[in-house]
This record gives sequence, C-alpha cells and structure tokens, in this order.
Amino acid sequence: MALISLEDLDGLEDEELDNDITDNPDPMEDDEQQRLYTHWQAIASTHQVSVPREMTGPIQEMTRRNQTQEREQVPFASISQHEKLGEVLFEERVYPAGKWACITKGEKLYEQSISLGFMKLMKFICKENSVGRYLGMTVPIVNSIQMLEDGNGFQKDILTAYYLPAEFQANPPQPTDLEITILQREDLRVITRTFFGTTTEETIMPQINLLWQMLGPSEEMHRNSYMVAVYDNPGVSCRRNEIWLIRRDP
Repeated sequence: MALISLEDLDGLEDEELDNDITDNPDPMEDDEQQRLYTHWQAIASTHQVSVPREMTGPIQEMTRRNQTQEREQVPFASISQHEKLGEVLFEERVYPAGKWACITKGEKLYEQSISLGFMKLMKFICKENSVGRYLGMTVPIVNSIQMLEDGNGFQKDILTAYYLPAEFQANPPQPTDLEITILQREDLRVITRTFFGTTTEETIMPQINLLWQMLGPSEEMHRNSYMVAVYDNPGVSCRRNEIWLIRRDP
C-alpha cells in the first residue's frame, strides 16, 4: 500500500461522511474534509511527496468506506511454512492468475514512486473508472522492483499493483487515467517473509539479503526482481510488510 491505505485514518473519530461534495457543503463537513486532508498531508511529507487538493474527495470516500467495510484479501494457497523455535521464518505460496490495476512511477526515491502511484490507484478505486462507483479495497498492495545490474540498488521504475475485487475479475472496470492499465497476471509462486516498519530502499535491501541467507543458494528464484507487499498504514512504525522472492517456474 504505498503512501496511503484504508487504515491511515483508523485513529480518527467515526463521523458521518457524505459520498459527494455538494455545491453548498455544511461547515462541519468542510472542517472534517480539512482535518482528513491535513492528516494525509502529514503522512505524505514523511515520503517527501505532497497530496494534491484533488485528493480530498477520494480521501473522504476511503475514510468513510474504511469505517463500514472489510478489506478483501488477495487469494492465495499456502504451500509450506518453514519454522524455527515456533517462529515462521518464511512461507511458500501460490497466487492464482488474476487481473490487477497497475501503474509505474520512476521518482528519485522508492517511497516517492509508491506514494504517487498509489494516489493514482486510489482515485481509480474511488469512482474514476468506467462504472463510476467505489470498487472496494484489497490487500496487499504489491510493489514490483527491479535490481540494478550490480545488485546494489533498485532501478527507478516501480510498478504498484492493486488486485481487482472478486466481483470485477471477469469484467474489469476501465480506468479513466491513461497511466493505469489493467493487467492479467499469470500464476505467481513466491517465497515470502514478513517484516515490520517503513518501506524504503534502505529498509528493504537488508530484508532481501536476510531471506536469501535463510534460503541458501538457489537457481529456482529470480535474483533481479522482487515484490514488496504492503498491508498496513505506512504512517505507523510497526506496519506489516512482506518481501516476495519469485520462483522462475510457478
């Protein structure tokens, strides 16, 4: 997920929010919109990006939906878990083929790319689509990274992907934003390890190296591409994330 997730505003009071901004909004609604916007802007600043004013509507929509709806889990099958002293070190999973809404950003910093990419996807989720309705949130948001040739850093282009909810898999709504594309991804088999905290290039690289140390040498996994799955609000220190190592043959 990314600068923003549906849990960004869990700490705020549960107040009634309307779907749309009217021509003559109630003053209390104006105050609420400003409060939400200010909160999200504070989170964005930690990623060295700014939230444009046009995000006010999607922010309000996602906040209201988060108060009343559960997030849908991207489907997968667990193949095996590897434990030590009762702790799961890593897990092997298969994610079935499915349709994802994807956008690629190539900013200076990894966290800038995922932040700007997710804000675009957020507007797609919140009615900027061919069916003109809120689509529903799924987790995790998955960011795909490619390594530099020397293996010591990330290439700038980061693909951020949102799995379309089950009701839209057969007939996906089309985005109005031309930067977003709907991709059919084939089966994906991954080795995954959970870690907590913020996601930057500086925090992700040690997690990749640690998982390789646990696995040992293997030609079955890609070494030049990885995925980072984001489940929780990036504004908190203990957010849940996963590193995904991708099998060559699913």
